Amino acid sequence: MNVIFIGDVVGKPGRRILAHMLPALRREFGADFVIANGENSAGGFGITPETLDDLLTAGVDVVTGGNHTWQAREIYTLLESSPRLLRPANYPPGAPGRGSGVFRSSGSAPRTVAVLNLEGRVFMQPLASPFEVAREEAERLSRDAKVIVVDMHAEATSEKIALGWYLDGRVSAVIGTHTHVQTADERIFPEGTAFISDAGMTGPRDSVIGMGRDEVLQRFLTLLPARFDVASGPAQLNGVVVEVDESTGRARRIQRVNRTEG
Repeated sequence: MNVIFIGDVVGKPGRRILAHMLPALRREFGADFVIANGENSAGGFGITPETLDDLLTAGVDVVTGGNHTWQAREIYTLLESSPRLLRPANYPPGAPGRGSGVFRSSGSAPRTVAVLNLEGRVFMQPLASPFEVAREEAERLSRDAKVIVVDMHAEATSEKIALGWYLDGRVSAVIGTHTHVQTADERIFPEGTAFISDAGMTGPRDSVIGMGRDEVLQRFLTLLPARFDVASGPAQLNGVVVEVDESTGRARRIQRVNRTEG
């Protein structure tokens, strides 16, 4: 089976290009299941009921999150009521929502896919160890699904790669998110786990990781506080396609996707 993973969707430009290009991408790659990181889908920070609906309507099956998941207050209720919306599993007990799930794809031949969302700790919040949570969750999810895809939302490349090696043979894919810059290190680890350090960004192309260039430059030049807004102009769509052997859960192939408007 083929799984498409879409890199962090940023604001209206990201939602626009996703709605425009995803149906054709699903046909091109014969995709059975689509996952997208949506934590920046609302104005570049957070997710709302409206932006979640846009992602699902575009053809996304499961939406993952990260450190910006909590930006909009209505997310607390949304996480509890929307089974197709995940937040990182290593937040403390009592955090609303869920960090993983087992899902069935739509279509005439439904496929079962488990999705696990994690958040890194290096240069980020002191959450529970993503390694320990990943081990426990992978073992639990494997009882109901052969195909397991992990979104590792983290700042440090080393932490993402280490998790990929740690989960090699336990999950089908470990896909990094958060930095908004697509990396060129996609590979299949020896025991059959597909890996990439970062899937990239689906949002404004001529920007600084999705935000307006002028505001970001002023922040770097002056070190003064600045309000960041999602950039305008043409958008890009970043992601990966992972081909998985359904009988074993081992990945056969991982391919980067990088498309732009115009």
